[in-house]
Amino acid sequence: MPARETVWIVLKDGCRLAARLWLPETADPVPAILEYLPYRRRDRHRGDDAILHPGLAAKGYAAIRVDMRGAGDSDGTMDDEYTPQEWADANEVIDWIARQPWCSGVVGMIGLSWSAFNSLQIAATQPPALKAIVTTCGSDDRFADDMHYMGGALLNDNLQYGSTLFTWLAPPPDPEIVGGNWRDMWLGRMEAISEPPAARWMRHASRDAYWQSGSVCEDYSHIEVPVLAVGGWADGYTNAVHRLLSNLPGPRKGVIGPGAHAYSHVATPGPNFDFIGLAVRWFDRWLKGIDNGIDAEPMLTTWMQEHEPPQPQYETRKGRWIAEAEWPSPHVASRLLHLSGAGLGEAATPFAVTVKSPATVGLASGEWCPYGWGPDMPLDQREDDAGSACFDTLPLDEPIEILGRPEVKLMLTVDQPEAILAIRLNAVTPDGTSTRITYGLLNLAHRDGFAAGEPLVPGETIEVTISLKVVGYRVAPGQKLRLAISTQYWPLTMPLPVAATVTLKTGSLSVPVRAGDTVAAPDLGAAWSPPPLETEVIEAPARGRLRIEHEVATGRATVEVVRNLGAVRIAETGLELRALGNEVYTTLRNDPASASSTAWRKAEFIRGDWQARIETRSTVTATSTGWRLHAQYGAYDRGERIFAREWTIETPRAGAPRGDDR
Repeated sequence: MPARETVWIVLKDGCRLAARLWLPETADPVPAILEYLPYRRRDRHRGDDAILHPGLAAKGYAAIRVDMRGAGDSDGTMDDEYTPQEWADANEVIDWIARQPWCSGVVGMIGLSWSAFNSLQIAATQPPALKAIVTTCGSDDRFADDMHYMGGALLNDNLQYGSTLFTWLAPPPDPEIVGGNWRDMWLGRMEAISEPPAARWMRHASRDAYWQSGSVCEDYSHIEVPVLAVGGWADGYTNAVHRLLSNLPGPRKGVIGPGAHAYSHVATPGPNFDFIGLAVRWFDRWLKGIDNGIDAEPMLTTWMQEHEPPQPQYETRKGRWIAEAEWPSPHVASRLLHLSGAGLGEAATPFAVTVKSPATVGLASGEWCPYGWGPDMPLDQREDDAGSACFDTLPLDEPIEILGRPEVKLMLTVDQPEAILAIRLNAVTPDGTSTRITYGLLNLAHRDGFAAGEPLVPGETIEVTISLKVVGYRVAPGQKLRLAISTQYWPLTMPLPVAATVTLKTGSLSVPVRAGDTVAAPDLGAAWSPPPLETEVIEAPARGRLRIEHEVATGRATVEVVRNLGAVRIAETGLELRALGNEVYTTLRNDPASASSTAWRKAEFIRGDWQARIETRSTVTATSTGWRLHAQYGAYDRGERIFAREWTIETPRAGAPRGDDR
């Protein structure tokens, strides 16, 4: 069904937001479903919109995609993610939608990634017309579970996503929509960029008020509307599904498939399921009042992954659908295993194991947030295991199903004032193949919590707890569980500029083991969506690690990553869009202080005489006390540079010793 290409929503302060609207084939008012994000409905997000919103409209809903203030063809400027202005505008948008003649007065929200985050955040502000949400691949905790930090350790995704947002903070509006004022609007947007987003996020190295704002985990009680939370085991944000089910006060359901960072009807790895049908059933129940039985179905439905050899990319993952009537489930119990000189087992015996990992441990990590478009999944862990302290069980006599969040407790000493720990839980087959089941990180500056970071006292014995990522995984008989502990995890993290030695003294692993099937999993149906957007593909989307190189003489390792949204010609708008990028990470095997992370991005818009381009380049390195970001931004109109800015910003590092650079 045809969409209304541009609908203007005028806010109280006069700011106009551009929206795209799909209406069902009925003259009666219907509930509306809003997706609200900065990813340009006119071009960048047009392909995603084409396979979701017409599907919702076909099921009897008004579907509306709104570009936030400062994005796409909307007025204003944007400088950061998840701001009070964003939520205030959304409240006005929801009120506007509810008052339209085609709307019945009730509104739902749906979202992936950014719009998954803000669906939760906006629900917490309790707009009267908002009655239910569907959140996919998002987080309730901006510090502990987003692509900036993990366990207080700085992720290199902070740079890669920061570079992407840096590029897309201020692209031009479309002259066909806004007219001849487009260039002035573009220049105004670029002038409003106060700093590269990655620098702002590095400056907030602990869980302060900046991160607490927008983290709905601070008070789940503010979310009263029903919530359907969807994720995928390959995605970076799956932890949030279990937390939302455990803590939200109202009706909620969770579904975790095998896929990466995408809506589940198109995500890879598969198998996919009918995400649109699931969302419609949720909205039918809570927006239309249809008693369709969805609220009587199990609280959690998830794909239990079966073991298979690790691959950089999967089309599908082996496994089966399972369900739990409630979460936390009484059918999942913790099994405690102790670390010892003999490995990992039931007995707790004293031991002392020292680990000082090469700076290149982590090359088999895969991406923090896989997208499924390329080689971005974890590889065979044997090389990383060789640079780690490893504790193995005996081969299993019977299978175990792990469902939940394993936890590791350690007592240790460190010889430096800074260190991180990377903990991997692996399944090891009789031929030696080591497959990562799940993992966790902890910057030891945050050993007492994320509110502040403090340097370590070298030689002092400390006790730490590291929660690993939520997982659903069946370990087969004959395999061993391995707990691998390293002091590096590069390039998934930006390494601290010290080669710390950690001495482990005692430790335990708590594994959440599922007893077996107690309820049947609901049938989620075969994946369905409207036909994809008609485009001419010039360069296909691609994400992942393309190349890993080692220089034998110097010990230098280089990882090259592609980060392309692609290059296409969009038939509907006559526009050629190019959104291309890459990253290069380097380090020396025995010198983590040498590490450098560089990201390059290009966004280009071409239609006849309109040729606008943005290019950015950002590099992060470490000093003895902080991080240094050098960033360049350039904008071009028909090949002529019309705007340029450059930053060099140093920020302190949580837990770094004070004083001059070493």
